[in-house]
Amino acid sequence: MPDAQMIPPAPLRRRGRTLAEEVVSGLTERISQGQLKPGDKLPTESEVMASFGVSRTVVREALSRLQASGLVETRHGIGTFVLARPAETPSPFRIDPATMGTAMDVLAMLEFRVSLEAEAAGLAATRRSDEQLATMRRALDAMKRGATEGSDSVGADFEFHLSIARATGNRYFTDIMGHLGTMLIPRSRLQVNSQERAQYLERVHIEHENIYDAIERHDPEGAKAAMRMHLTNSRERLRKASAAA
Repeated sequence: MPDAQMIPPAPLRRRGRTLAEEVVSGLTERISQGQLKPGDKLPTESEVMASFGVSRTVVREALSRLQASGLVETRHGIGTFVLARPAETPSPFRIDPATMGTAMDVLAMLEFRVSLEAEAAGLAATRRSDEQLATMRRALDAMKRGATEGSDSVGADFEFHLSIARATGNRYFTDIMGHLGTMLIPRSRLQVNSQERAQYLERVHIEHENIYDAIERHDPEGAKAAMRMHLTNSRERLRKASAAA
């Protein structure tokens, strides 16, 4: 089974698309054109990062979306491979972040995520490996560094939530989170000054740490409660910001 060659540099990002959507579009086009055939191994994360000029978090989000679409399959420890898609295969469940046009859309999605991610956190607390816990820790540390440096760390925030979904051991949680993407991290919708943003990020960091602590100590009920509290608080913060706008 031959490895795919290094893909050529990606075109400039088109307005209105996220970086992950650009990577998804680029890889999907190569698959549809036959440059990447069923059974071919995709380039490594590092190669895709270099080709598209994006971060590892963006690449992982893009690969999660491709997996959810049934275009590729990741075999842990081996790589990601292109799948054959029979014409009669129905389209998978899909949530397009591009349809999240208003604050009310994001509020509704946060309401949905409370049930989804609270259960995911509980399962992650029971099933997570030490390696998966370390991935969550790295994402939290990256968020903390970003807050110190004045960044909103949306990518690291998404990676934290995605790593919890992966730790469930249930690919459907990962597929759905992959489709949601970074657009649905609520603070990407907030327009606040630097002091308010710093206070906001500190509150979010504490909430994330509470989730992590419960998962670390294998406390499923505590993890569910911490995730539920975090997403409920996120929804309330966005609601208040939207009302004040």
